[in-house]
Amino acid sequence: MNTGNETVLGIDPGFARCGYGVVGKEKNTPVAYEWGCIETTPKTGDTPVRLLSIYDSIENLIRTYTPVCLACEKLFFSRNTTTAMQVSEAKGVIILAAAKHQIPVFEYTPKQVKLAITGSGLADKKQIQMMITRLLRLSEIPQPDDAADGLALALCHVNWMRMR
Repeated sequence: MNTGNETVLGIDPGFARCGYGVVGKEKNTPVAYEWGCIETTPKTGDTPVRLLSIYDSIENLIRTYTPVCLACEKLFFSRNTTTAMQVSEAKGVIILAAAKHQIPVFEYTPKQVKLAITGSGLADKKQIQMMITRLLRLSEIPQPDDAADGLALALCHVNWMRMR
């Protein structure tokens, strides 16, 4: 595995489920190194313990893959303020982990991710999943959906870096 200087850690922030994907390049082709989901529940502990679990998991990914940057979903909430606060707290510890390692954080709206992956800002979740499966030459759609979203964010940034 080559985790050279173009490795990107993509994060779909969440409090109960935080999706992630690690994407790099080999021979100028995007490659998925790892993806998954950091899950916390009330059984994990109270809010501080759950946030620490997310932080520790992100730290481990950073130490393992030494990404050059972190690509994260830009948050937008219009209804459930409790969920918004929890996700914002989770995003805060994710950004803290990146800052501790001096890793720049880039934020993308869902529309920007859809456009970068499918060429259409109106693509649905299934279209995005099919495209990341094809672009990263995976044998099946990454599961769970949060992990696929993490890969999509990382791939979005890899595409953005290529266009610079």
